[in-house]
Amino acid sequence: MNTSPLSLTGHNSFVELDARARVRALLDAGTFRELIDPFERMTSPWLARQGVVTQSDDGVVVGKGQIDGQPAVVLAIEGAFQGGSLGEVGGAKIAGALELAAEDNRKGVPTRAVILFETGGVRLQEANLGLAAIAEIHSAIVDLRQYQPVIGVVAGSVGCFGGMSIAAGLCSYLVVTREARVGLNGPQVIEQEAGIAEYDSRDRPFIWSFTGGEQRFRTGLVDAYVQDDTTEIRNTVAGLLRQGRPEVERSDQYALYLERLSSYDARVQATPEAVRQVYHVNHVNSAGAGHE
Repeated sequence: MNTSPLSLTGHNSFVELDARARVRALLDAGTFRELIDPFERMTSPWLARQGVVTQSDDGVVVGKGQIDGQPAVVLAIEGAFQGGSLGEVGGAKIAGALELAAEDNRKGVPTRAVILFETGGVRLQEANLGLAAIAEIHSAIVDLRQYQPVIGVVAGSVGCFGGMSIAAGLCSYLVVTREARVGLNGPQVIEQEAGIAEYDSRDRPFIWSFTGGEQRFRTGLVDAYVQDDTTEIRNTVAGLLRQGRPEVERSDQYALYLERLSSYDARVQATPEAVRQVYHVNHVNSAGAGHE
C-alpha cells in the first residue's frame, strides 16, 4: 500500500508521491540524507520580484544515500511547484549534485545518479538563467556517465518537456510509466504553433499516442516501460544500475537517428504507427519490464 496519506487509488502509486517521498522510496531504507534542504531557504531570488510565491527548496529535492548498498544520489523535481519548471537555484542544485557525484567517482567512490523528471522545462520567469542551469545539467550528465550509468525516470503527471527532455535523452537509461509524456515541446506550445486543427492539446488520447510512455518505449527512445508502482519502479532502477553503463549511449547514436528521420516524408501527416515504423525498433526491454 502507498504510505502517502494522499493516496487516491489505494495502490502503491509512485505518481501520487511528492518529490521528497519519491526520493525516499528509491533509496535504501534509513540512508536518505537531504542536501540543501528546505531549512536552508535556498529560494529563487527572481520569483518574489515578480510577485510569485517562492518555495523553500525551489522545487528540487537532492537526496544522497544508497541503492542496493551502493552510493547514490537521487534528484527529484516537484511537479506541483510552478509546473516543475527549472530556474537558477533548482537547476544549480541538480547540476551541482551531478558534478559532486562525478567528483566522487574520480576519487574512487562509485556514486550513481537517478533523476526524477517532472518538469515543463525552463522557468520562463528566469529565462536565460534557467536555460544556463539546464545546459549545466546536460554537461554534468555527460560527465558523470563516463563513470556510472545515469538513470532518468518520467513517472507523470506533468511529464518531461523543453530543455529537460534533452537531459532525459542524455541519460544512460530512461524509465517511463503509461502516465508519462516526453517531448521537446509541450502540447499547448505545439497547438499554438501548428493550430488546433492539426494538434488539439485537449485530446488526451491523441497526445499520449505520440508522446506517451508506451509510444516512447515502442519507438526505442526509452528503455523500460513500467506500471505506476513504487516497488516496480525501484526494482527497475536498481536493475538498470546493476547493468552498468550501456555499450553505447543513446545520444551517441545520433547518426542512426538522423538516418531514420531522413527516411520520413514530412509532407505526410504523421500517425503513431508511422512514427514507430520510422524508428523500426525491434525492441528489447533492457529492464525486462515492458507491458503490452
